[in-house]
Formats: sequence, C-alpha cells, structure tokens
Amino acid sequence: MRISAVVAAVAAAFAVGAAQAQDVVRLGVSNDRSGIYADLGGLGSEMAVRMAVEDFNGQVAGKTVEVIGADNQNKADVASSLVRRWFDTQGVVAVVDGGASSAGLAAQGVAREKGGAALISGGFAGDFSGKQCSELSTQWAPDTYALANAVVRSVVDQGGKNWYFITTDYVFGKSMEANATRFVQSAGGKVLGSTRHPLGALDFASFLLQAQSSGADVVGLASAGGDLVNLIKQAQEFGLAGGRQRLMTFLTFINDVQAMGPHVAQGLTFPTGFYWDADEDTRAWTRRWQQKVGTTRAPSIVQALSYVATVHYLQAAQAAGTFDGAAVNRKMRELPITTRLVRNARVRPEDGRVIMDMYLVEVKKPAESKYANDFYRILSTVPGEKVFVSLAESECPSVKK
Repeated sequence: MRISAVVAAVAAAFAVGAAQAQDVVRLGVSNDRSGIYADLGGLGSEMAVRMAVEDFNGQVAGKTVEVIGADNQNKADVASSLVRRWFDTQGVVAVVDGGASSAGLAAQGVAREKGGAALISGGFAGDFSGKQCSELSTQWAPDTYALANAVVRSVVDQGGKNWYFITTDYVFGKSMEANATRFVQSAGGKVLGSTRHPLGALDFASFLLQAQSSGADVVGLASAGGDLVNLIKQAQEFGLAGGRQRLMTFLTFINDVQAMGPHVAQGLTFPTGFYWDADEDTRAWTRRWQQKVGTTRAPSIVQALSYVATVHYLQAAQAAGTFDGAAVNRKMRELPITTRLVRNARVRPEDGRVIMDMYLVEVKKPAESKYANDFYRILSTVPGEKVFVSLAESECPSVKK
C-alpha cells in the first residue's frame, strides 16, 4: 500500500507539473549578446519583448507568457541549435529578433519546421520575406531593397554617378550591395567595383585604399554595427570622409552614431523606420525602455521593432485564442498594427513583409544637438509603398505561385 501510495503521489505531482507546463508559453529572443550587434539588439531587445508581455499582464489566450533569451553569436549553427532546443524543451512558441541575417534565417527555418512563429526584427536581408519567406514568419526590419531604394536614386540624381562598394561578406552585405547596385544602374549610374571584408574585421585599410583609388564619386558602405563604425572612423583617417568622395551608408543605427561620435558621423544621411525623438509616442516609450534597461542611451530600431512585433503577435494570439503558429500568423496578417512607434505599418498577407513609412534623416553637427541623444534631423518621410519591394517583384515562392 505504501508503494502504491508513493507511486500515486508521484504521478499526481507529475500531472500537476505537466498541467502547469501546458499553461505556460515562452517567447525566445535569439540575437547577438557579445559581438558587433550586441548594443543594437542584445538585452535591449529582450527587455523590449518583456515590456510587450507586461502590456498584457503576462496573460494571453489563457496562457502565462514568459520570455527567455540567449546569445546566438551571429552564427547560423549556434542559432539553429539554440532555437531548436527552445522549441523542443522550453515551450517556446515564437522566436524574436534573430540577430545577424545568417543567424536569423537559421532561426526562421527551425521555427517553420517546428510550427512556431518567427518575428524578424533584427534581420535586414531581403530573403526573410523573399526567397526564404514563410507563412509562419513576419519580417519587421526594413530589408535591403527598401534601404537602398530610399536613398540611391536621389544620390545619383545629385551627381553621384559612379559607385564603389565596401561590403561585409555575409548574406546581409551581399544582399545590400546587390540591391544598391540595381538601383544605381536603373538610375543611370555605374558601379566601378567592390571589395568584401569579413564580419567583425578590425583593419579596413586595404579596403579603403581600393575604394579611394577607384575614383568613384560615392563609396557605398554595405556594412552595419561595429563594422560600420570602424569603417567610418578609419575612412576619416584616410581622408575619405568629408573629401571629394562621398560616403553613403544604408543601415545606420543610433548606437553607431553614439559609438563613433557626432563629430565623426555628422552629415551622414540614411533611412530609418524608427527614431526615438520623432514624436511624443516614441519619446514616451523610450523613457519607459530606458528605465527598464537602466540606461540613458536611445533605443535602436531593432529594439523598438522587437516591441512592436511582439505586441502585434500577442494581439493576434489573443484574437485567435491559440498560440498555434499558423493560426496566429493568419490573424497577424488580418489585424491592423496598433502600436505607434512606426508609421502606417501593416503586415502584407502574401509574404509577411511589414510595410512602414521610412524617415530620411541626417546626423546633426555636434553644436546643433540640444539634449542627450539629439542626433538626427528628419529630412523627409517616404511612404512605405514607395520603397518596399512590390508583390510583382517579390522573390517569395508563395507569391510567385
């Protein structure tokens, strides 16, 4: 009797534990925590996701929602292993951010295999909603097509006819260079050449010398994060910045401007879908985020989009009454995006591409900044429908079919 009683007690405890486990779902934030993209995503993205869950009091569709996160080291194999373990053993139903595009694509692939959602707020390559699109994923980060489209034509029209690219040698950089090349040529310009550097390079001297000797009017920097910061700093030492040749960036984060200093970054012009100081809504959210993170620096677009994406996902799960990946993604494509951190945003049903208006901003001179993080001057707002890839040009297989 004693043995049977013990067995019964253990079985009852196991059943309670299993029932409790079934009542908990988790969102996994996979991104860079130790490398060149740590500041623009990292723990700041995880906190943004936690803030979104807080907005629902941690309860959605009858489930308790928790957040976990880890460093994928910007490596596809690490991201794949990490996210697979989350889905298999941690009750994860969605992965957020993604980090570097190569790691994000790996995470998106595992999420699709497991029937979970992928909310790509940190991957800017076009493949997320293009060649590797999924009915279970949405791409929130503006892609390389939109980033190039927002600026290239106006630069060519202003006399920047001949281009040379310095490109980071992985999926994001190659996609950025390919899209920018396309827009340069369609605007009547010419690409004189390019060179590629490894991710996380420290010495860019040889790449800058090749760009300098090319005679190009514009040197396009198809790099991001710490690579871009080091590139621009070293370009200034070589006399490229502020010289006859114009430096053009496509994906520049506010963390980059802070890292290189406004005295180095002043005059840089680039597109962004989020700026903390755009209006009272963005300022109020930024104050809340800063308090949660314990920082005075401004949030990046990746961190803001991690919040926006998670809120929309949880609204969809609530409306669907389930965390089933397919059901939630269908609802995400139906519902309007209600958060006001980005303008005129919507999820395009056919490929999961999030369309939003883009700001064209210029980095102020140091003397023009009036308060902390007052870095940008908004030059114009470009409607999302004019910069993001159209369905007619989409490489998403489901759209083509």
